[in-house]
Amino acid sequence: MATAEITVRGAGIFGLSIAWVLTQRGARVQVIDPFGPAAGASGGIVGALAPHVPENWNPKKQFQLESLLMAADFWLQVEQAGGRCAGYARSGRVQPIANEAALALAHGRADTAKALWGDAAHWIVRRIANPDWCALSDTGFEIFDTLSGRIHPQQACMALVAALQAHGVTVTADGPDTPVTVHATGVAGLEALNATRTRMVGAGIKGQAALLGFAAPEAPQLFADTLHIIPHADGTTAIGSTTEREYNDATGTDAQLDDILARACAAVPALRGAPVLARWAGLRPRSRSRAPMLGAWPDRPGHFVANGGFKIGFGMAPKVAHVMVDLILNAQDSIPLGFDVAASL
Repeated sequence: MATAEITVRGAGIFGLSIAWVLTQRGARVQVIDPFGPAAGASGGIVGALAPHVPENWNPKKQFQLESLLMAADFWLQVEQAGGRCAGYARSGRVQPIANEAALALAHGRADTAKALWGDAAHWIVRRIANPDWCALSDTGFEIFDTLSGRIHPQQACMALVAALQAHGVTVTADGPDTPVTVHATGVAGLEALNATRTRMVGAGIKGQAALLGFAAPEAPQLFADTLHIIPHADGTTAIGSTTEREYNDATGTDAQLDDILARACAAVPALRGAPVLARWAGLRPRSRSRAPMLGAWPDRPGHFVANGGFKIGFGMAPKVAHVMVDLILNAQDSIPLGFDVAASL
């Protein structure tokens, strides 16, 4: 199937990434989203590309590892094609170690990372390297992993749009399905599936985040007090996020975000006084299993689903795009156990 007429519904990170890889492999693609690119969860501001801890290994963690290792080449090709910066860097991540029990656990995970990550990345337990960029801890130690990265979600989506435009593919508000159609429609797609099933397929989980005028573009991301603190390349720093299953206003920010900002400034005093440039809230699509839902749509020949990125959609996107395109163009099914759409329906 060298060429194809394929519709991708949804211009978030999954839809745009799949459309990009389809285009790279010679398929003829149209991307449809009534709200435009990055209108939903993919229009966020945090962009933490962080792995799961290296223990209790499973297919989801292996998939994520492989995707994070693919990210540098993936985003370089996107930027070269479209001429727009995605804000990607494999900048690493630091995490303060709070107590002796956590220190012992961190050393154990360092040993496990050697076995699971090999030489591709490292989990390092060390004395705090930069006291100005790490929350204080009683131990004086931190974890530094070289696998984590950062990306600016809005910029990354627009970089994909530019790369697609360079290949003659635009995002339109409406259009028909084609014999092959990919549904990467986020929360709206999960809600539509819920309406046809006797049990919940997935739901939107609200998150709130803030963007500060604080420049530390060379610093690693920081995870402290359950918060992701992400220095972006453009001289801003993102703070996030909440996890809200109950809410009245899906896109409104409130006192929960104020609490996040206060906790971030308490953990990292260098952030105090930095202006708040933007406040963001939105719904992130989470499947019932919490893993992405990928694959052929049962009982709908020619239709495919890519959904459920939740908090790790940008980190998963390079690998998601390639396995979905392998399936669509070559009928090669390498979707891992637990990700298959049929198992979630």
